[in-house]
Amino acid sequence: MRHLGFSVSIYIELTYSQEPVLWGSPEFMRDEVIRGIMGNKVWNDKKRFIWILSILLLAAFIVTSSISYQVAHDSLSEQIEDNTLPLTSDNIYSEIQQDLLRPIFISSLMAQDTFVRDWTINDEQQPEKLVRYLREIQNKYDTVTSFFVSEASRNYYHSSGVLRKIEDVSNDDAWYFRVRSLPQDEDYEVNIDTDTADKNRTVIYVNYKVYDFEGNFIGVTGVGLAVERVKKLIDLYQTRYNRRVYFSDRQGNIKLHSSGFEGATTLQSSAGLEKLATRILTSPSASFSYHRDNRTIYLNSRLVEEFKWYLMVEQDEVQAEKKLLTTFWINIGLSLVVTLGILFIANMTIGKYQRKLELMASTDKLTGAANRQVFEDYFAQALSRSVVDGTVMSVLILDIDHFKQVNDQYGHNIGDLVIQSAANVLKSHLTDADLLCRWGGEEFLVLLANTNISQANELAEKMRESVAAKTIKVNGSKISVTLSCGVAEHRKTEKPEELVNRADIALYQAKEQGRNQVVLSY
Repeated sequence: MRHLGFSVSIYIELTYSQEPVLWGSPEFMRDEVIRGIMGNKVWNDKKRFIWILSILLLAAFIVTSSISYQVAHDSLSEQIEDNTLPLTSDNIYSEIQQDLLRPIFISSLMAQDTFVRDWTINDEQQPEKLVRYLREIQNKYDTVTSFFVSEASRNYYHSSGVLRKIEDVSNDDAWYFRVRSLPQDEDYEVNIDTDTADKNRTVIYVNYKVYDFEGNFIGVTGVGLAVERVKKLIDLYQTRYNRRVYFSDRQGNIKLHSSGFEGATTLQSSAGLEKLATRILTSPSASFSYHRDNRTIYLNSRLVEEFKWYLMVEQDEVQAEKKLLTTFWINIGLSLVVTLGILFIANMTIGKYQRKLELMASTDKLTGAANRQVFEDYFAQALSRSVVDGTVMSVLILDIDHFKQVNDQYGHNIGDLVIQSAANVLKSHLTDADLLCRWGGEEFLVLLANTNISQANELAEKMRESVAAKTIKVNGSKISVTLSCGVAEHRKTEKPEELVNRADIALYQAKEQGRNQVVLSY
């Protein structure tokens, strides 16, 4: 039995092309064969699809616009909850990221600062250096306070000096132990409390855990923003967007609101919201409507992960109705632009993808040869032409010998490479008028137009010799394979399946007689 193998030196030559060739012919001829097989239907399908898409889009645009205009006032609630209010909430959220997330970033830098960690690890010598550092942070970033609390000494360092020591039993210091006990995946918390240096001032603290270079907890640092400053931002949002804006923590406590806010201190005790509180606090983003003072109020909630608070944006129905018509016409214009854009893009790109789909549907992915479905259609047409024109036609069926041993010994990847190599060799011997098909796993069928059995036998021998001459090196081993082939010439009254069956019987005889040979069927 022959040794099995292929060669690394010709690996690039045998690698499957990304642009598969249907058979050994130029690309334009391949395309003509595909069109001849698949008919004009695929090309008409493109035009039909564009027309259908255009009609559907235009019909949807006209119907949607007409219905929207008629039911605009009836659908006010849905419009606000699903479009207008969420959009406003997104805009406010974007501004919050610029205005309120800055102290979190500052605290993170402080917690990662090499100076802070080195100074703490080195027994907190020369406290004035850390105080100066905290003062620089406060002045540079315009915060109302900056601080560091050491786990080792429990000293509370402030931009104004060392204020005091943190005590376990003090309610004022509960925040420190709460931060220290945060889960490992939570490095900070946002807390509203009185300023340690000025009891008359309320501050929004960002408390950030500090670790040494080995990941051990060594303290808490952070900065603070004045509540009044944040309230001014909320007032600015309300004025700009004509919405009511406030913040709630995950327990439902109203943490921040504008100076003119009229409402309860918790969501659970707010009129109309008590039944929605649980749904709001368990959803990262949601839209609701509720009744307050005989008016419909629309609410959009969104969790601000960095602050671990919910941004609440409310809109009164009366206010929304004034802008409804303007919003409606804007949506109409955008819909028209999108519709035209979709039609333009579809018309420009569908041809490219259709060509790719046609090739995928008509060729074998591994070898680039015709698949069985396309071959059968083309075979029937070619056979009819042969009968009408009075020309001869022959068929070859070729099978790779002992292919199962290749797969078993080297794996399916090498087996695929063997099949690709054999297909490339077969293609190199074919003309524009011939057609190669992958008939089965390692079996190929070749249709030879204007070729009698003697010519077909000569070509089959050349193919067999060329395949046997190919070798590939794989991990130091050489693989070579051989082909067995059955040849049959078409008889005038013979059906396609009968011709193929005779060639298949001849192939079987070649296998029985020792393989690596060509057997003719007369």
